[in-house]
Amino acid sequence: MPLSDDEQRILRQIEEQLQHDEQFATKVSPAGLYRHSRRVVAWSVLGAVASLAATVLLLAMHFLLAFAGFLVMLAFVLVIERQLRAISKAGIKDVVSALRGTPFGAQRRGND
Repeated sequence: MPLSDDEQRILRQIEEQLQHDEQFATKVSPAGLYRHSRRVVAWSVLGAVASLAATVLLLAMHFLLAFAGFLVMLAFVLVIERQLRAISKAGIKDVVSALRGTPFGAQRRGND
């Protein structure tokens, strides 16, 4: 269903406002997305290493405590996997858009 003239005008105004909003551009740009994901991965790696050390130390106390430490480590590893998967998806989209010669995100816009 096509948009009415009024809806198209509102959509153009929103697009113009977003193009001039530098904070929005840095948050949504691939570099901004990568920065956040890298930070999450770095903290998760630190948490996984710390929980691995805690698991080894807790193994001397009680196996159930060590199992709880293992579960915490597993949670950190799953966060790492999810973030790396998100980075790779965004990276593939960057490569495809570069090969097509279109800027990132331009293929998502409709034809006017």
